[in-house]
Amino acid sequence: MLSFDIEEFDMPEEYGRSISFEEKIDVSTKGTKIILDLLKNHDIQATFFSTVEFAKNAKALIDRINNEGHELASHGCFHSLFNDDHLAQSKIELEKISGQKINGFRMPRMMNVNNKAASQAGYQYNSSLNPVYLPGRYNNFFKPRTAFIADSIIQFPASAVPFVRFPLFWISFHNLPMSLYKAACSYTLSHDHYLNIYFHPWEFVDLAKDEYNLPKFVSKNSGKEMEERFNSLLNWFKERKASFCTITNYLNSRDRNEIPVYE
Repeated sequence: MLSFDIEEFDMPEEYGRSISFEEKIDVSTKGTKIILDLLKNHDIQATFFSTVEFAKNAKALIDRINNEGHELASHGCFHSLFNDDHLAQSKIELEKISGQKINGFRMPRMMNVNNKAASQAGYQYNSSLNPVYLPGRYNNFFKPRTAFIADSIIQFPASAVPFVRFPLFWISFHNLPMSLYKAACSYTLSHDHYLNIYFHPWEFVDLAKDEYNLPKFVSKNSGKEMEERFNSLLNWFKERKASFCTITNYLNSRDRNEIPVYE
């Protein structure tokens, strides 16, 4: 399962730089178009977690996501502002904008979510857990690494390498040699029988601009290099006969009674 968090590009603000709202939307719009073209060329369906703010300002892209068979899920109302009311509000607004049922939620920056509130808002699953330990960001090393149920909602963590809990998220993809990243994916896929990895549209534009003030580990292999690496990854998966699907389709294929409950 490939997923993409489509949002206002506010990453420079984490490093002390401000950019206009128009550029935030423009950067993510350009990147999303590149992603959709790549997926279409490979005949792959994926899941797109969108903020309401981005969806309102990129309606044509939301229509394209739906028309090309992808899943639309919620990434909250705004990327840099959240409260529990946004769980239900974002679901309602995205369903109005898209005309589609919204089953999934992912918190911006993979932060903690009130699972009871997410369940009460009507979500089938929450994919906001990075089951790893990264100082200053995530302290989830001892939480379940694969799908589980908590507070009546399916928790669907991002994939991490078994035992060592090495994250397979976007930063790893940018900074590891491709051979090592592919080996980690291959081992995790064979062990867990699925992968859940995520990226952002702004990774597909040139991030090495002075006005963005981004650290090297963020901007490395962005833009055209990211597009080439991602295309290489898709080809590699297909050569190994891997199948692709949306998160909802995968979870619907599983027997809920066989997903462990963790409280």
